[in-house]
Amino acid sequence: MKSIVRTGALTGLLFASAAGALELAQYPRLQSVVDELAAEGVDRARLEAVFADARFDPGIIKALNRPAERLPWHRYRKIFLTDSRTAGGVEFWGTHQALLEQAQAQYGVPPRIVTAILGVETRYGEVLGRHRVIDSLSTIGGSDHRRNDFFRSELREFLLLAHEEGHDPLEVRGSYAGAVGMPQFISSSYRAYAVDMDSDGRRDLWGSHADVIGSVANYFKRHGWVAGKPVARPIEGVATATLERLAEAGYKPVHSIAALKQAGLPPALFEGLEPGDKAAVVKLDQEQSADYLLVFQNFYAITRYNHSPLYATAVWKLADAIAARRDRVGEFPHGGRI
Repeated sequence: MKSIVRTGALTGLLFASAAGALELAQYPRLQSVVDELAAEGVDRARLEAVFADARFDPGIIKALNRPAERLPWHRYRKIFLTDSRTAGGVEFWGTHQALLEQAQAQYGVPPRIVTAILGVETRYGEVLGRHRVIDSLSTIGGSDHRRNDFFRSELREFLLLAHEEGHDPLEVRGSYAGAVGMPQFISSSYRAYAVDMDSDGRRDLWGSHADVIGSVANYFKRHGWVAGKPVARPIEGVATATLERLAEAGYKPVHSIAALKQAGLPPALFEGLEPGDKAAVVKLDQEQSADYLLVFQNFYAITRYNHSPLYATAVWKLADAIAARRDRVGEFPHGGRI
């Protein structure tokens, strides 16, 4: 795995020539980031050198405006629920079993979930992103895009992360949205939830599988993962009108167990749950019909990684497919509905 260059706190920067240089005076949102960080003690000249090399990329805005999560489930699932991702997950789990078990003991998140996240995000570290993060975050954060405030904040977090962790901000590459490393953490998540599980004094989400696995597990624990509880269960034999009504409340668990039983959901769906637990109903659009899931707190915790019920469903399904193949009790189905 290729690591990013580490050259000290915003040092070793590449200085751009005047041609094509980004003029901060033309982008007040970016200038304000420099002013804020300089007031907090980050060297202004080094910050300005970073932005002098930054470039705006219209393709990043286009990618941001067409996320896969807008697809219907029957199309979205084909991206992530593949035989190759399942096989890769079995291999990853086998190679890093001790680390996955260590993370489960410390954070309560099972190996299948951590493995599936890495499969969905980067194919277990194979696809880490090709965009310079400084370009991605400057492009969106400095634009008039409806999410520019969020990305301006992430730009600030990225420069602080580089300052704290000793990364060269001109060398770090990631997704078009600025997510980095094997788990594709955005910069604020990296600063808040990454852990040094291998105890080498660094939180390395590129080259340390221990830090990667521990950081994903820590992220879920901090976002409400409940050890030993289910993620989701398919609903069958319930009137569609009832499920449609329940699904209108969204994917955050808000329905009490008592209310769901009263609505006609089978008691078997609630095995292993406590009376105070809550759940939600999620609709998955198939080509000519729909499936429904009863989802719990752990499903909601997965959506904190990516705020989409489709994403959480893909992670859950991939996790189960990996575990089934690993345990040799079933193969990942070819064809059919998942």
